[in-house]
Amino acid sequence: MSEAATQKFVLCSAVFITLGILAFSGDAQAQGQSPTPAAPAAPAAASPPDLSGNYQCKPNPDPCLWSGDSASISQSGNMLQIKGTNGAAADAMLTSDTTISASATFNSIGIIRPDHSIDWSDGTKWSKQ
Repeated sequence: MSEAATQKFVLCSAVFITLGILAFSGDAQAQGQSPTPAAPAAPAAASPPDLSGNYQCKPNPDPCLWSGDSASISQSGNMLQIKGTNGAAADAMLTSDTTISASATFNSIGIIRPDHSIDWSDGTKWSKQ
């Protein structure tokens, strides 16, 4: 193959590669069709449930050892601070609208009921006062 033919081949290959890259880098759209409208914006996220307040601990079936007879929850967004009447305290986080994950020292998972009572994985139930 002559030098001129080699240069022509390299040039044609470069053009085809560039066209291929350009064809796949943009939005694909068939000829004669209008662009697809953008999907509607997702609705704004609902605010988390309000769990701030005082709770009465009820054995269910285990005794209320961690918190004592009652506890309080303060809330800022999805972050919670839990304090028992016996002085125990723990940070926690709303992991969904129906679940709480409490860190050490409490180290429990809570399920939020529709009445805002909480069933904890340590076997207790807290009822909002």
